[in-house]
Amino acid sequence: MKTEDCFRVGSILKTKGLKGEMQIYVDFDGLDAIKFDALFVDIAGKLIPYFVTSIKYLQKNNAYLYLEDVDAIEKAALLVKKDIYLPNKLKPKKKKAEFTLNDVKGFIAVDETHGELGEILEVQEYPQQLIAIVQYKNKEVMFPLNIDIIKGIDVEGGEIYVDLPEGLLDVYLSE
Repeated sequence: MKTEDCFRVGSILKTKGLKGEMQIYVDFDGLDAIKFDALFVDIAGKLIPYFVTSIKYLQKNNAYLYLEDVDAIEKAALLVKKDIYLPNKLKPKKKKAEFTLNDVKGFIAVDETHGELGEILEVQEYPQQLIAIVQYKNKEVMFPLNIDIIKGIDVEGGEIYVDLPEGLLDVYLSE
């Protein structure tokens, strides 16, 4: 299983107790509504499957997790600070009303002046705004996702139409 075939649901924060229980941070909204009996842990860039013995949701972003064959604190400690993934087929479909700018990752950015910029590889959240990252002419280009720049979004077609400020691409391409 590759990371492209999965979606990240959180990470393992710390061990709890001596029998392998772990506290996890859940940053995927609605994980408690998804039925799953296995998950993947990212260990050195490889997704390793684990069967879930039990998962208890505490507050909004916390849960306690037991994994099969992780029955001692020493085994659980090896998984601390690792990311947790589920297969894409378990990802709930979003209703159009639930679509946010964080969901444009994977969309093709199309600029009014320069045409197709490429796939949005990442959306990073900064205190004042969201930033999209694309690979354009072998350079990593970052641009803000805001009302002044976004001219339209084709959710079905997976495209976002932007009008980048004059000179923004030149800054990246002149290096």
